[in-house]
Amino acid sequence: MPTRHPRVAGQFYEGRADSLRAQIEGSFKSKIGPGCLPTGPGNEGRILGAVVPHAGYVYSGPVAAWSYSAIYSDRKPESFVILGPNHHGVGSGVSLSLEGAWETPLGTASVDDALAKAILERSSIIDKDSEAHAYEHSIEVQLPFLQYLFGQVRFVPISMMLQDLETATEVGRDIAAAIKAKGADAVVVASTDFSHYVPKEVAHRNDDMAIQRILALDAPGLFKVVEERGISMCGYGPVIAAIEACSAMGAKRGMLLKYATSGDVMPMDEVVGYASIALTRP
Repeated sequence: MPTRHPRVAGQFYEGRADSLRAQIEGSFKSKIGPGCLPTGPGNEGRILGAVVPHAGYVYSGPVAAWSYSAIYSDRKPESFVILGPNHHGVGSGVSLSLEGAWETPLGTASVDDALAKAILERSSIIDKDSEAHAYEHSIEVQLPFLQYLFGQVRFVPISMMLQDLETATEVGRDIAAAIKAKGADAVVVASTDFSHYVPKEVAHRNDDMAIQRILALDAPGLFKVVEERGISMCGYGPVIAAIEACSAMGAKRGMLLKYATSGDVMPMDEVVGYASIALTRP
């Protein structure tokens, strides 16, 4: 079974298992994080998707912890579909990796072959391509949180270089169709940071506009505000795809769990914005 080895262990997150577990626990217990370790897994099944940041854990880990705490308290899903932006410009425009497992210091997470193939069968725009994932961090950094909480994890990694409204909408609908056809219990995770390297007040103002569209599950509105305001949100395409997928599966609203910036971690003139948002059904 081919294994993808970690690319950013020791950089974006701790490179040793014991140090990484401590770092994740510190994210949950942080004053910016939920403040305690999560309880669960629950058995509600209301969370269909989540928006989660992907910066280094020292900056965005406590915000990411809010989404993962909410998912863990909700249930243990069978699988995760993790969508992230392609920062490196390598590979196909929308790339799904069928590589057998992804390694992190906490072990290996298996690609859900059945769900991945079901998505590929239904999509005319998603390509089978591991090259786009070789150096990309936006999906990799989500796995240690899932492994810490759930142990064995199955997931489908989708990297998006193309993030236009039409492409992202189609990707989201293909994901929903595949999940429904397989009868899978899957949570769709959209990996994104919000404003990049702008004054804190600008980040708060622009990011709030984007977040309000996400909370309303308004994918076209999110695309419009990102374009019109020039918001440097790196993963708006994955978020649009998640909104479309979760809406098709019955989500009715988004719930803001936490917003913060890198300036809340340490003083700086220009900040990066981070948000955790749950996409839920009644």
